[in-house]
Formats: sequence, structure tokens, C-alpha cells
Amino acid sequence: MAFTRSLMLCSALALAGCGGGLSNSWVNPVNWFGNSRSGPVENASSTNPLIPPRRLGTRPKAVYQGRPIDQISELRVERRPGGAIIHAVGVGEVIGYYDARLTPDSIDGPINGVLGYTLEAVRPASTVGVGGQGAREVNVAVFVSDQELRDVKTIVVKGARNQRSTRRR
Repeated sequence: MAFTRSLMLCSALALAGCGGGLSNSWVNPVNWFGNSRSGPVENASSTNPLIPPRRLGTRPKAVYQGRPIDQISELRVERRPGGAIIHAVGVGEVIGYYDARLTPDSIDGPINGVLGYTLEAVRPASTVGVGGQGAREVNVAVFVSDQELRDVKTIVVKGARNQRSTRRR
């Protein structure tokens, strides 16, 4: 046992006597890659190649499949604080129209004092039947602010076969 202790003590002293030899050798895993150096970027681009151009989990915007409804049966404008609600009722050829919208005719707002909309809806793939007028009606409304109504004298809502308009009093 005394011999083992003496051997361990001699080994420890021998390693300590090596100075920094073992800490700087290739045997030490910390030294396997060496020191880092600074250098210019090889391919500097503004986009990160690891990030896809489109966010994962998002879908591209769907194209609206609606088309003008057959007839406009009613149009009214209801004043509200800060603007007005344009309410339109359209009648389709068959029962089941859905996703109805009042699509503005101009992105820039009113043209010559006329604010125009088209009442559009998506026609069902399979039709149940023609049905009465009440069953084929589609109600749509849109809020328009006072700023948008400032230069408007007439509001027009168009369908496939007719249009209805109302004038400011």
C-alpha cells in the first residue's frame, strides 16, 4: 500500500512539473479547435438563408370567389355617430348564397360625388331549389366614416341585373 501511495505521489509531482505542457497539448479536448480569429463575412446578404421566405404555418391569401348577386331589393343608409351604415339586401337566383360582401367600386373613394359598391356573394356548388324571395335574400352592411362621406352626394349599390341609389338630403 505504501508503494501505491508513493507511485501516485511521484506521478502527481511529475505532472505538476511539466508546467503548462499538458494544458497546451493536443491531448486536452479544450485545445482541439484552437483560438478564434476575426475575418470578413464571405456572403453578406440581407436575408437569413435559414428562415423561409414565407412564414411556416401561414397560407397565401385566398382569392374571393364571389360574383354580383342577381338583384338589389333594398338599400338604406342609417346615420350613426362617426359615420353611417350602408345596408343592402340582395336576392339571388337560388337558395344558399354565402360570404356576401359590399365591394367598393373604387379604391380611391368616391368618384364625382358617387360612392359605388357591388353586392357580391358566393353561389353554392349544389342548389337546393329556387324557393321564395325571403329564402333567397342576402343582407350585407358596411360602416363608412364621416371622413369618407365628406364629398359623397350619392351612394349606389349594383347587382347583376339592377342597381339602387340614394341621394343625400
